[in-house]
Amino acid sequence: MPPTPAGEAVPYVSPRPSQRWSVFKLDELGSEVLRIAVPASLALAADPLASLVDTAFIGRLGSVEIAAVGVSIAIFNQVSKVCIYPLVSVTTSFVAEEDAIISKYLEENNSKDLEKAAHVHSDACNVPASGGETPVCANSCIPTECADLSNQGCKRRYIPSVTSALIVGSFLGLVQAVFLIFSAKVVLGIMGVKHDSPMLEPAVRYLTIRSLGAPAVLLSLAMQGVFRGFKDTKTPLYATVVGDATNIILDPILMFVCHMGVTGAAVAHVISQYLITMILICRLVQQVDVIPPSLKSLKFGRFLGCGEIQLEPWNWITSLIVTDPLEMTLKVLCFLQASSLAARDGPTIMAAFQICCQLWLATSLLADGLAVAGQAVLASAFAKNDTKKVIAATSRVLQLSIVLGMGLTVVLGLFMKFGAGVFTKDAAVIDVIHKGIPFVAGTQTINALAFVFDGINFGAQDYTYSAYSMVGVASISIPCLVYLSAHKGFIGIWVALTIYMSLRTVASTWRMGAARGPWAFLRK
Repeated sequence: MPPTPAGEAVPYVSPRPSQRWSVFKLDELGSEVLRIAVPASLALAADPLASLVDTAFIGRLGSVEIAAVGVSIAIFNQVSKVCIYPLVSVTTSFVAEEDAIISKYLEENNSKDLEKAAHVHSDACNVPASGGETPVCANSCIPTECADLSNQGCKRRYIPSVTSALIVGSFLGLVQAVFLIFSAKVVLGIMGVKHDSPMLEPAVRYLTIRSLGAPAVLLSLAMQGVFRGFKDTKTPLYATVVGDATNIILDPILMFVCHMGVTGAAVAHVISQYLITMILICRLVQQVDVIPPSLKSLKFGRFLGCGEIQLEPWNWITSLIVTDPLEMTLKVLCFLQASSLAARDGPTIMAAFQICCQLWLATSLLADGLAVAGQAVLASAFAKNDTKKVIAATSRVLQLSIVLGMGLTVVLGLFMKFGAGVFTKDAAVIDVIHKGIPFVAGTQTINALAFVFDGINFGAQDYTYSAYSMVGVASISIPCLVYLSAHKGFIGIWVALTIYMSLRTVASTWRMGAARGPWAFLRK
């Protein structure tokens, strides 16, 4: 990779070959990763854990209710994930990169001649990497509006990606709310909930009310991406814990004391999401100036252009229509297909699938905290062209993901075997849950690697490969879901999901091992 125009990056001491496996070493890198990963993991796991509590309460209403809510949650979460991609992953990388570059120039130039610094970086963005590869920072030119405003008597900075992310998040949240509210029955029908199914009425009621919280969900996710970019994962943790604690407290009150049933569960969740959003907004405006100096300073093009294919002058249209939403859309299709197939097998199978899926995701998302840490550290290191730190950080988070995955396998396996009764007293549902233990618990290491590789790819801004590799993964996984579900039922669904996660891990491993894209420097 070419050296930075402003000078060489501060050298990062890479571990010796004998020290490569240093997963528990608390050196500077280890401390940085854990400082970001631990709060991020807790914050990411807090919402699924709150959903598990929801599931436990709803399970007391009956298998029909838990199955209905399970379908609704699957729809809401998977539709949200299409929007989460530009809001969390991309925002984290952009903010981390801009923040690192701004801080570096401020240190070197003492906040002077920022226009010249921005011009120098702009020129650097157009310098191709060796081998004709487009450098990681190719889409990130820092404008003068990013300047630290402290020299104007203000302690807050203005970073274009922050304001852009908030606007995009608010808009997408409103679109999602309108779409789900007015198409709830249609979407549920597509998912396999028939018009005469006892699941339809509670599912429509829950999904419609839950959709009112979509703007808060997407806006809070945008702000979480911003804080992650600042390597601050404690603030989202505090906000999430307060919101989810409120949800847990309101659940039994609204569901049983006020006799609102599944409606009460949905209302409690919406209230908690708006509370999280308000806390994050109050904290964010203390650190960053979110009001842009001009509309021209907004960087919507960066969100639309991440992972674009160079087809000027139509590259941004290609990225908007194809690349950006492609990866998450395919991921959503795989999970929606699995939920739909489970729903078609009746309330008992759907109830068991909902419980297994919540456990699977809640524990797997602990690994996503490592992905956040890897993404933030790598985005900063790539922005500074510090390839030694890129290698060391990548190795460390992958090692940690393997250890975490093995630990989760043991804990989750024991809990599913002896603790399934927490969620339901239905013996038939519990029996089906036990059949899923080898897949739900046994795949935790694979899941952890897949999540962490996502963070690594986003930190390297390797969006195009991430998107198009999902085409191959989905083209194999979706037919497997249909075939195995038809022949093996509940077990077949989980076998197919195991294939899906394994293929995601293999695709990312090949990219790095082949030293392609942003990893081309490994050939040197």
